[in-house]
Amino acid sequence: MSKNVLIMHFGSTLRVYSLMRHARSTRLLYAAPASFSHRASHTSSTSSHQTPQQLYPGHILTSPFQKALLTGISAFAAIRDPARDDMICAMGEASGSCALASIKKRMLANPDGQRILQERPIISKETVDLQYLSQLEEHTLGKAYFNFLNLNGFDPDSRRPVQFVDDPELAYIMLRYRQMHDITHTILDMKPNMLGEVAVKWYEAIQTGLPMCIAAAIGGPFRLGPKHRRIWSTQLFPWSIKNGFNSNFMLNLYVENHWETPIEELRARLGITTAPCNNVNSLNTKL
Repeated sequence: MSKNVLIMHFGSTLRVYSLMRHARSTRLLYAAPASFSHRASHTSSTSSHQTPQQLYPGHILTSPFQKALLTGISAFAAIRDPARDDMICAMGEASGSCALASIKKRMLANPDGQRILQERPIISKETVDLQYLSQLEEHTLGKAYFNFLNLNGFDPDSRRPVQFVDDPELAYIMLRYRQMHDITHTILDMKPNMLGEVAVKWYEAIQTGLPMCIAAAIGGPFRLGPKHRRIWSTQLFPWSIKNGFNSNFMLNLYVENHWETPIEELRARLGITTAPCNNVNSLNTKL
């Protein structure tokens, strides 16, 4: 390997390290999701909020080598500390281009998916009236989603911005996937405990094909104890596989139009069945 190539790779390594530090310090600002709106995506890249290399506000351009390095380092960091959501997000973005392109095709083949890509709705406290959701009937999706957020202390604005996806539309799809994660928990009736997260990750892995989801789905069961692993292997694993393959594509759900829809009716439309074991959501294995 030539000296110039070594220098180039060393420089890329330093840049990736800098990018990872930047990713760790970045939090999703309330105004940030609006940058993925349909109108904003067509603004000039030389606006006051973007550098000439930026494809959308907050975008960080990386080379294929840097993406590969970022994927490996962030995956290692996430394995060491699963609470590092910054590393999980970085890995997902750096490794997900092919899966995101496949998701885009599935959305373009569906009328609701087409509308979502055209209108680019955002799930945030600015766009979703949580007080309105709290007043809906108990059996509706909106009330179930509000209860999920409220009981677990979650916030729609907590999802990190997308930085390393080099296509504005694919970047929006990644953001939409993140913002739909709590909706997926709600519809699947899975709490954010260990068993619930593993079940949702298997469902998402089958539905999206994102390498990040696949890695989490494969590695998640190894963190379970013997009792929980038995419940997982005999009940939740078959259920997750069945729903992942047989249900309609979750990212084609224009959820903003279904807050008042009875959640059981919505599950039936999507072809989703609830988990066979009633004790999953009561197990104290919260991440």
